[in-house]
Amino acid sequence: MDKIDALMEDMKRQPANVRFSDLQKICAHFFGKPRQHGTSHAVYKTPWAGDPRINIQNAGGKAKAYQVKQVLLAIGKLRDIESDDKT
Repeated sequence: MDKIDALMEDMKRQPANVRFSDLQKICAHFFGKPRQHGTSHAVYKTPWAGDPRINIQNAGGKAKAYQVKQVLLAIGKLRDIESDDKT
């Protein structure tokens, strides 16, 4: 299992205990560089309009649990889109 997969497994098990820097790594891996950063928020572009949006917030070094769940949903949607493109 590579590091990204290990981080995602940890995120699924404990969404309330995810470091913001780890969530940033996951988002950058799947969605590229953030289109906005430098504040407490980082916003990532998705290939679809609307939800789930990727807007994560640094809360004292931790990611917010609801945002971790949104990222996991977005990754699932991205994987669905990629698998549809292959068929």
